[in-house]
Amino acid sequence: MTARKSGFIVGAVAGAGVACAALAGVGMRMGTAAAEAPAIRASMAGAPAFAPPPGAPMSFADIFEKVSPAVVQINVTSKASPQGLRIPGLEGFDIVPRGQKGKPGQKDGQEDDGDSPATPKQQSAGSGFFISADGYIVTNNHVVADADDIQVVMKDGRELKATLVGRDEGTDLAVIKVIDPKAKGADFPYVNFENQAKPRVGDWVITIGNPFGLGGTATAGIISAYDRDLGDQTSSFVNYIQIDAPINRGNSGGPSFDIYGRVIGVNSAIYSPSGGSVGIGFAIPADIAEGVAKQLISGGKVVRGYIGVTIQDFGADAAEALGLKDVKGAIISEVVAGGPAAKAGLLPDDILTAVNGVAVANRSELTREVAKARPGETIKLSIIRDGKPRAVDIKSGTRPAEGTLAQNDDDQGQDGATPAPGPAAQRVEALGLTLGAIDPASRQTYKIDSEIKGLLITGVKGDSDAGEKGLAKGDVLANINGAAVTSVADVNAAVANAKKAGRSSVLVKVIRQNRPVFVPLKIAP
Repeated sequence: MTARKSGFIVGAVAGAGVACAALAGVGMRMGTAAAEAPAIRASMAGAPAFAPPPGAPMSFADIFEKVSPAVVQINVTSKASPQGLRIPGLEGFDIVPRGQKGKPGQKDGQEDDGDSPATPKQQSAGSGFFISADGYIVTNNHVVADADDIQVVMKDGRELKATLVGRDEGTDLAVIKVIDPKAKGADFPYVNFENQAKPRVGDWVITIGNPFGLGGTATAGIISAYDRDLGDQTSSFVNYIQIDAPINRGNSGGPSFDIYGRVIGVNSAIYSPSGGSVGIGFAIPADIAEGVAKQLISGGKVVRGYIGVTIQDFGADAAEALGLKDVKGAIISEVVAGGPAAKAGLLPDDILTAVNGVAVANRSELTREVAKARPGETIKLSIIRDGKPRAVDIKSGTRPAEGTLAQNDDDQGQDGATPAPGPAAQRVEALGLTLGAIDPASRQTYKIDSEIKGLLITGVKGDSDAGEKGLAKGDVLANINGAAVTSVADVNAAVANAKKAGRSSVLVKVIRQNRPVFVPLKIAP
């Protein structure tokens, strides 16, 4: 699809010039004040009804009639995973299984001959919507990520074959395109993104999708909040919209509209203890979706900047521990060998506070700003090292796929065994820790790499700050406030220095499963 044909939703092409005139004026008569609207009388005596509140549309029927032809059901056939159908929770909705008979992965009506295939198939369904007249559709990555076959079902019942154009794990977005010969030359109904006049919290929203495989279904509610962080891998690139319109499994990839029929978000996840809607849903904002879709359509993938560091949030507790009042940002726990940051001289314990002059308050904001760079561009970082501000220029690399990064994080592990305390274990009451030397037996039991230095944590007082923050036996205490610790005396000295400076906490670096983690710990009286 060309840029001029892009439509609304998640990845419609940025700068799309052709607006859908039919949708642009969908506003109609939405929102008569309650004082002006007569009460609606029920036909049954004794059952009064009331006019809608101020600003509420009398009906969403006109909106649905205008935009619903652009919303589609997406049926996917894929290889069944060894774990069967996964429930990803906040990562995204379950993709609703369409085949319920026989063995897991068996299609409806398929006979069971007792001989299971080596690679069983499973069928699932999600939602999507057209963003251009020539057949480009936006949906969620998790709907089509493992697809062997994609079928699109339109509102009028037509079933059309589609192919994957591109997908982006970082935002859970994907673009597919109708390629069915039966649709050759067809002009598909499509909708447009709204990324200028952003609705306010409390404004109405209507969602259309394919919950539980039922087909085109409309639900309505309000925008509950903006800038939600779900704590998953997509949150580095997506500040979610929270909505209370009922959305369920199978709504994945469907659009949320404002009262003018413009796409304001792509439904991607729900919070649900039960698996069904409890009124807390999350949508990817239209501006993010539009930019991602543009890249997917033009090149099949999203390219992001990368500096090659592992980072953690650097918040108020950590800042207080280091005497850096009001400093926010992200602290480097690891530097990737040979990566852009290593080449530029960045070090573990450096605190990153701004990217290209834009202040960053946490690791998500830092990752998002770095990702805006094109590979090869110079990124200007503001950092704090040893308590002093510095400026560092880095030549951006290309961010690897999110799955690759996640796999690198998961490659570390331990067997969970708990050895006896190491030699000369001593308790540091101020931190609630029992510490000992790292002996060969401890290295073998906890799989601690030979180059890791520090003190082995052999005990944690349960009611201490360390206990509440999850420190555990087998962790290695590597440094405190940037100073390496090789003995309990070093720990006591670091605590004493912090007290002398009037601080109530220290920032410790802990190595767990050979990965560093920074934890601010309160100093007990």
